[in-house]
Amino acid sequence: MKTKDMTYVALFTAIMGALGLVPPIFLSFTPVPITLQPMGVMLSGGILGARLGALSQFLFLCLLAAGVPLLAGGRGGIGVFLSPSAGYIIGYVFAAFFIGWTLSRLKNVTIAKAFAVNVLFGIVLVYACGIPIQAMQLHIPFLKSLQLSFVYLPGDCIKAVVAAYLITKVRKAVAVPGRSNTASM
Repeated sequence: MKTKDMTYVALFTAIMGALGLVPPIFLSFTPVPITLQPMGVMLSGGILGARLGALSQFLFLCLLAAGVPLLAGGRGGIGVFLSPSAGYIIGYVFAAFFIGWTLSRLKNVTIAKAFAVNVLFGIVLVYACGIPIQAMQLHIPFLKSLQLSFVYLPGDCIKAVVAAYLITKVRKAVAVPGRSNTASM
């Protein structure tokens, strides 16, 4: 791996950590907080591409497992992988990969296309990983866990719009790994 690629991976891992500095919003009826970190997942996949975006999220998970408190609210450690949030957090790696993979196959990445990809993989795929784990951890039926997750949709859609806008602007302005048709850094 090139030094430049390692730098990009480290940068987006740090962005995830920085988004974790924003205090989470806890709701009384679900232990999974509302955070800005799903936007970082969308950005890493959309800007870095599949391989590096997923790698940045995997590094983020490794740091969490090692005890670094990078999640919103200062959470970290192996315990987060045993919490109701575990599935959502693990889904970050897959979401970043598929966002990057899908956007790399589009000829022209517009805000609308990036938004659609962010919703499909940054929201739906992360929910598909998170909802079953949340149901198991809370000992509730899957459909109840699904209902609890609806509260996150409006905020996650706003994050998807912001990420789509930033993805399109950054991809036009900066050399993105694996793409030769952009300006150089």
